[in-house]
Amino acid sequence: MNFSRQALLGIGMILGGSVMLYAMVQQIGESNQPEPVTALIEKPSVEEEAPQPLTTDIETEKRILAQKQKERAARVAEQEKRAKEFLTEQEVAEAEALAKARAESQQYVQNIAATSEQTDESADATNTQSNATSKEVQDADKLIKAADDAVKEAQAKKQQEAQEQAAAKKLAESKKEAEAKRQAEAKKQAEVQAAAEKKREATETAKNEPPKSPSDYQVKKGDGLIKLARQYNMPVEVLAQANNISPSTSLKLGQEITIPSRSQVQRLEREAVAAEQAREKKREQEEALAKKSADAKRDAQKKLSEARKEVKETDAKGSFGVQVALADNQAKADQLAKTFQSAGYQVKTSPTSRGVRVVVGPERGKVAALALKDKINSDPNVNTTSAWVLYWR
Repeated sequence: MNFSRQALLGIGMILGGSVMLYAMVQQIGESNQPEPVTALIEKPSVEEEAPQPLTTDIETEKRILAQKQKERAARVAEQEKRAKEFLTEQEVAEAEALAKARAESQQYVQNIAATSEQTDESADATNTQSNATSKEVQDADKLIKAADDAVKEAQAKKQQEAQEQAAAKKLAESKKEAEAKRQAEAKKQAEVQAAAEKKREATETAKNEPPKSPSDYQVKKGDGLIKLARQYNMPVEVLAQANNISPSTSLKLGQEITIPSRSQVQRLEREAVAAEQAREKKREQEEALAKKSADAKRDAQKKLSEARKEVKETDAKGSFGVQVALADNQAKADQLAKTFQSAGYQVKTSPTSRGVRVVVGPERGKVAALALKDKINSDPNVNTTSAWVLYWR
């Protein structure tokens, strides 16, 4: 009786362990189950299926396509990594479950065998126990078979999932090849479009070239120098120069103008460049002269300030002036006086027997008067180089 209870208890434990093992295997499979194939396979969106507009910037198109290809490769690599991790975990769990089931079955058989050896004292008891043992062994075999079936089912499920992963990978590769083909076609179309655009521009340029010989043109409604210059591919300044008019001149309806030939356009362009260079050179010379005059004026002013300081320190006696002109009459003298006054000088006029004297000053001491003379002679605002010092009183 005790043996039967122990046997039943053992069978119950085996059954319970098998059920828990099967539930654990199912839970592991569900927790590590990869995403469905439909989830792994990205459905192309309407935007991806629709032909993308060709951009005129081929380098930008290449960079965008390379970025998309890199992102798809990263997603495929992540899916493969997750599938490998799931397969590894599933194989470990199956191996552990199978080993545990076999160990429990062997332990149970050994326990039954040990129990049967102890009950050989009685024939009736032996027969009863043998029958019970046979039944229990059969039950244990059934449990082992059920565990093996569960393992086989898990292996079949794993094989099916591996096949689905392979199918997903193959589909992703097919999609990648299709994308590469689409990119190649887009690149080819872009090159064809660029070649056509280049050819069109070359044709337009050839049409707009100046004529081989000068030709007369009658101005139509809406025509202007800028429009005609663009039409014949020449600078507007060249077209205006060929017709001796200003580039800003408005053309009149019916007016006759000359369209210069290619050789004339080239000559006029060279002349325009040479004239511009000459103007630039002249402007540089004038700037240099102005800078030189400004430097001379600044130096003269500095010397005048130093001379006035020196005269003040030595307390020099006498006053001196700088005569800048000897006018024929008072009117001319007054006009010259206004010029010097506008430049910031103190001016006085003094009639003499030879004319009206125009004098700047006075300055204390001859040194200061000489410095004032140098300043006046270097001042471009008064434009004189004949100033000289005279004794004021």
